[in-house]
Amino acid sequence: MKKTWKIGLLLTLLMLLAAAGCGKKEEEAAKQKLIPVALNGTEIRVGETKVQALLDAGFKVTVSDSTEDLSEITQYEIEPEQDLEASTYYSGGTVWISDSVFAHISVATEEAVKMKDAVIARLEFSMPNAEEKELESIVLDGVPVAEFTREKAGEMYPDFTGDENMWLQYGTDYKYDLLFSQEGKMTGFTLEKEYDVDWTGNNEEK
Repeated sequence: MKKTWKIGLLLTLLMLLAAAGCGKKEEEAAKQKLIPVALNGTEIRVGETKVQALLDAGFKVTVSDSTEDLSEITQYEIEPEQDLEASTYYSGGTVWISDSVFAHISVATEEAVKMKDAVIARLEFSMPNAEEKELESIVLDGVPVAEFTREKAGEMYPDFTGDENMWLQYGTDYKYDLLFSQEGKMTGFTLEKEYDVDWTGNNEEK
């Protein structure tokens, strides 16, 4: 009986270790990688980098107002000292990389802060007609966008899904969209950190 109990205990320990190993693998698989982007050498990490980093690097960040019928659109630069509410998501901004290349930007707050201290939550680049020289200043995860092909995306992110024109990953922490032309050249991408905050501006948590 004593020998049998020891064997049973050993089997139980092995099963617990195996279960723990599987749980760890599943946890590692579920954990997403944060994909950084560098603009003229300034690294941006969605969910971490603040608006002030863009301003310090000399980028122009703008927002637009329009009439209801969209007949008039007024664009103006953000006010760094503007007060933002806590637990709120602000969209509709634009960061200009050059005169013709830009990204839509959204910011999020967990507490009441100034605009300059808000965290960049989302960047959406659309550049189907950009010149190759303009794209050299944008580096996605260590690779210049001008060199970022659909084939390269498949090699770097084998756990993404999609087809020859898009390569995507929508996880619990981040959402990534990589878009490509028929020739396999990158035409746009979106990096987004998920936030459980108010999207309406009414400062009510979901």
